[in-house]
Amino acid sequence: MPIIVNLDVMMAKRKMSLNELSEKVDLTLANLSILKTGKAKAIRFSTLESICKALDCQPGDLLEYSKEE
Repeated sequence: MPIIVNLDVMMAKRKMSLNELSEKVDLTLANLSILKTGKAKAIRFSTLESICKALDCQPGDLLEYSKEE
Protein backbone atom coordinates (compact mmCIF):
# COMPACT_ATOMS: atom_id res chain seq x y z
CA MET A 1 0.00 0.00 0.00
CA PRO A 2 1.47 3.37 -0.98
CA ILE A 3 0.22 5.13 2.19
CA ILE A 4 2.50 4.50 5.15
CA VAL A 5 1.23 5.13 8.68
CA ASN A 6 3.96 6.36 11.02
CA LEU A 7 1.89 6.20 14.19
CA ASP A 8 4.42 4.00 15.95
CA VAL A 9 7.21 6.49 15.16
CA MET A 10 5.27 9.44 16.62
CA MET A 11 4.26 7.42 19.67
CA ALA A 12 7.91 6.54 20.29
CA LYS A 13 8.97 10.19 19.89
CA ARG A 14 6.34 11.23 22.44
CA LYS A 15 7.10 8.22 24.68
CA MET A 16 3.43 7.26 24.66
CA SER A 17 2.09 3.72 24.86
CA LEU A 18 -0.77 2.34 22.82
CA ASN A 19 -2.85 2.08 26.01
CA GLU A 20 -2.24 5.73 26.88
CA LEU A 21 -3.07 6.92 23.36
CA SER A 22 -6.19 4.75 23.35
CA GLU A 23 -7.45 6.47 26.50
CA LYS A 24 -6.63 9.97 25.20
CA VAL A 25 -8.37 9.56 21.85
CA ASP A 26 -11.17 7.28 23.07
CA LEU A 27 -10.49 4.50 20.56
CA THR A 28 -10.22 0.79 21.24
CA LEU A 29 -6.80 -0.82 21.36
CA ALA A 30 -7.85 -3.04 18.47
CA ASN A 31 -8.68 -0.09 16.20
CA LEU A 32 -5.47 1.75 17.09
CA SER A 33 -3.47 -1.42 16.53
CA ILE A 34 -4.97 -1.83 13.04
CA LEU A 35 -4.01 1.75 12.26
CA LYS A 36 -0.54 1.38 13.77
CA THR A 37 0.26 -1.75 11.74
CA GLY A 38 -0.85 -0.10 8.49
CA LYS A 39 -3.75 -2.51 7.96
CA ALA A 40 -6.44 0.20 8.08
CA LYS A 41 -8.24 0.95 4.83
CA ALA A 42 -9.52 4.36 5.97
CA ILE A 43 -9.36 6.87 8.80
CA ARG A 44 -11.92 9.47 9.76
CA PHE A 45 -10.74 13.07 9.92
CA SER A 46 -12.13 13.30 13.46
CA THR A 47 -9.96 10.34 14.48
CA LEU A 48 -6.92 11.83 12.76
CA GLU A 49 -7.58 15.14 14.53
CA SER A 50 -7.83 13.42 17.93
CA ILE A 51 -4.57 11.54 17.37
CA CYS A 52 -2.80 14.71 16.24
CA LYS A 53 -4.01 16.54 19.36
CA ALA A 54 -2.89 13.73 21.66
CA LEU A 55 0.54 13.42 20.02
CA ASP A 56 0.95 17.16 19.35
CA CYS A 57 1.75 16.60 15.68
CA GLN A 58 0.50 17.28 12.15
CA PRO A 59 -1.30 14.77 9.89
CA GLY A 60 1.80 14.72 7.68
CA ASP A 61 3.80 13.42 10.63
CA LEU A 62 1.53 10.37 10.75
CA LEU A 63 0.86 9.68 7.07
CA GLU A 64 3.36 9.32 4.24
CA TYR A 65 2.95 8.55 0.54
CA SER A 66 5.35 6.18 -1.15
CA LYS A 67 5.25 5.11 -4.78
CA GLU A 68 4.75 1.39 -5.23
CA GLU A 69 7.60 -0.28 -7.07
